[in-house]
Amino acid sequence: MNGTARQGPGAAGDELEIDLLLEGVFQRYGFDFRAYERCGLKRRVLGLMAERDLATVSLLQDRVLHDAASASALLRALSVRPAFLFDDPEQVRQLREVLCTCLGASALPKVWLAECAHAEEAWSLAILLAEQKMHRRTEIFATVANEELLAEAVDASIPMERMAQYQENYLKSGGTAKLADYFEVRGKRAVLLPALRSRVTWAQYNLVTDASFNEFQLILCRRALADFGPLLRQRVLRLFHDSLARFGVLGIDRALAPGDTLAASYQPVFAHQAWYKRVA
Repeated sequence: MNGTARQGPGAAGDELEIDLLLEGVFQRYGFDFRAYERCGLKRRVLGLMAERDLATVSLLQDRVLHDAASASALLRALSVRPAFLFDDPEQVRQLREVLCTCLGASALPKVWLAECAHAEEAWSLAILLAEQKMHRRTEIFATVANEELLAEAVDASIPMERMAQYQENYLKSGGTAKLADYFEVRGKRAVLLPALRSRVTWAQYNLVTDASFNEFQLILCRRALADFGPLLRQRVLRLFHDSLARFGVLGIDRALAPGDTLAASYQPVFAHQAWYKRVA
């Protein structure tokens, strides 16, 4: 039996084994996935098992607890999926408007990309700030829980063959310039200009366990929050509230529900979109 076969309804023991796997990861490595949304997490675990031809979660657990490469593969599989430069043009259009209307009045705005989905998400924001003439007075804090992904983000570069597609995405998002002007070329790869990279501060930070560390005028968490189970989601929403300045803006994955933590403290920025201004 391979990993793919265990995705059927007969895999009744998977839930218990996944509980043990997550507990082991927490005790051994300090990463707490126990309160993540279970269906998505299970799909990623079973996908990793299929890739490695492992018949049971227990076999995966044994490798994860005793082999650093297997542990790294699991942590990567359970981490936020990467974002690419301007890969969601409609969201970028909304972000452009937020930056213009909601951050313009702040003397020294701070932006938090919580569980940043790789360097290209931060680079997209840095380019937008430059186009609004705000990059010199705005600091971006990009945080990632996984140390390996953090190191990759700090040293990131883009293959030149992707730039044509990125230019197309950029134009769809409302850009009017030549995207390549924001990059320097190093061989066959492109890196964001130093003046823009310097506005991004990278740090290791865990949304599940860490406390508020600053006050921000804008907090973005549009990918990672979708992976969290109900209780963890409410915990992180409170963390964001504690970290957001009054009249600051919160951009998340889906609309706040009436029962969400401190939902009454926010007003929608756009109709039918998950952007909110803190008013209380």
